[in-house]
Amino acid sequence: MNSNLVLKNTVLFSILLMLSCGASQKPEVRNLAQKAKNQNQNNTKQNLEIKTGADNLGKYLPLLKDKKVGIVTNQTGILSDKSHLVDFLLEKKINIQKIYAPEHGFRGTADAGELIKDGKDTKTNLPIISLYGNNKKPKPEQLAGIEIMVFDLQDVGARFYTYISSLHYIMEACAENNIPLIVLDRPNPNGSIVDGPILEKEHSSFVGMHQIPLLHGMTIGEYAKMINGEKWLKDQIQCQLTIIPCLNYNREMEYSLPVKPSPNLPNDQSINLYASLCLFEGTNVSVGRGTEMQFQIYGSPFLPKSNFSFTPIPNFGAKDPTHKNQLCFGEDLTKIQKVKQLELKWLIKAYNTTSDKSKFFNDFFTKLAGTKKLQQQIEVGISEAQIRNSWKNGLNEFKSLRKKYLIY
Repeated sequence: MNSNLVLKNTVLFSILLMLSCGASQKPEVRNLAQKAKNQNQNNTKQNLEIKTGADNLGKYLPLLKDKKVGIVTNQTGILSDKSHLVDFLLEKKINIQKIYAPEHGFRGTADAGELIKDGKDTKTNLPIISLYGNNKKPKPEQLAGIEIMVFDLQDVGARFYTYISSLHYIMEACAENNIPLIVLDRPNPNGSIVDGPILEKEHSSFVGMHQIPLLHGMTIGEYAKMINGEKWLKDQIQCQLTIIPCLNYNREMEYSLPVKPSPNLPNDQSINLYASLCLFEGTNVSVGRGTEMQFQIYGSPFLPKSNFSFTPIPNFGAKDPTHKNQLCFGEDLTKIQKVKQLELKWLIKAYNTTSDKSKFFNDFFTKLAGTKKLQQQIEVGISEAQIRNSWKNGLNEFKSLRKKYLIY
């Protein structure tokens, strides 16, 4: 027989055999193959660089052309090349009129709660309007001449982080003065966590304005959509809102912030532990302000002596820290694994071991917790599991509401 013919027949038989095997493949095998394919596609997407709203240039630059622009931002308003958004927009000949600065100021150097005065940015000579202290919401005269507003702040996903309170007031002022608002979205480094007690309306304040859990699991763009959609602004008004989304992002991704969002959140560990440890700000326990390990340690002179201690001293971001110049005993959390929920164990442990329970909590605790119940539960010795169970219904209701506004 001709050798070429044998070769052709062999190849043909092999092809028919492969086709036959493929046709008879079991459904579960095909499903596994499809899952693997989907996983590869997901991995490919995750390997792409996340682009923030600020880097999604084509979506917002045309909206700013030939407009008089106001911008709410601070040191976190940067692009992927680390250039600041304000500098970039000026290079693009965008007509920025004013900068509106939140807590910690435009350059992010002020202490938490420190009064920030209006002024000028030394680099650009642009006027700066402070949105902290007695002027949390810009007045009509401070918005005069602004045709469109841009909002670009890096949030960390906690209800008491005041950038979302500034967002509320900016949205309200824009709505009242018929100014369109563009929110440049940024990933939430705690975006996969929805946890904690729901704020009770009677305990609303600048460190908690809306009836949401302590960790809301939304980006600042998604949160803006919720404020607008639920008509949480004064008199239920709504602003003309445009969200510029992030690209190549989903909320399960880990996201490391390129700059400190505020002076006392120096790294990923502090940002992850922030919501859990910030409750200590309503007690006589230090969270490490006045050290280089802010929101990664806790301690006080009233806790039992241990192998770990620290002494807070004035430093950048903490001119007068809690227990200044006093030896504090507590715990070092700098090396623990990333938390995936609001942790109460350290707060409960500190309360149970403090030498002066009568002075442990202060009035600020209820504002931070958003409810009086949490303090009461800890004081009477309710377990952490029982406390968490008391949040369950509220969290389920919030998660259902939240679905309407998710982008990623």
